[in-house]
Amino acid sequence: MKWSKFFISMLFLLAAANVMADSIYVEQREESKYDKRVHRYRKHWAALIPTQFVIQNAGNMGALSAGIGWDYGNRKQWETDLLVGFIPKHQSSRAKMTMTLKENYLPWSISLKRGWSIEPLSASVYINTVYGDEFWKSQPGRYPSKYYNFMSTKFRLNIAVGQRATLQIPQNKRWRSKSISLFYEVGTCDLYLRAKYFDRNVPLKDVLGLSVGLKFQTL
Repeated sequence: MKWSKFFISMLFLLAAANVMADSIYVEQREESKYDKRVHRYRKHWAALIPTQFVIQNAGNMGALSAGIGWDYGNRKQWETDLLVGFIPKHQSSRAKMTMTLKENYLPWSISLKRGWSIEPLSASVYINTVYGDEFWKSQPGRYPSKYYNFMSTKFRLNIAVGQRATLQIPQNKRWRSKSISLFYEVGTCDLYLRAKYFDRNVPLKDVLGLSVGLKFQTL
């Protein structure tokens, strides 16, 4: 009899516990203005994290350039790269460093088999500078007035077009990058275009230059 009463009491306790559990709920409170501001703040700072690492040869940026980049847009069709380059000594008195800010646009991407894709067209515009006292921002007095038409040797404006092939790395083999891109570009700068404009005998090979590089997509 005692055991039957014990079991009946336990059943009542379990039933009461279930009723109480069903009545417990978590109130969904509305996000405050402070929380919204914190989320926006974190989102903006997160956007500054680089998503790419770039290595490039030539391109009027030095013998070798390397740097970081960001991709954005609905289809990740826009890229901004910041690169530091190196110009060997050659016949000058010393080696030199360069810095380049580059904007890329890739309007199309075509998916292929086995993780490959191609971007049949890339268009780039970028500005770069060479560090050194022998390069100037405004024309020195030793040249005739407007000899360089307001063009400096400190900064160069460049344009380029090219193509790209990308390999997506499988999930189980990723370490630091999720894809690797091989690209080439054919470009020129304002100084070379000016030389061609004033002297039609300047060969095209002295105006256009070939550049190749690798891009590692990290995020």
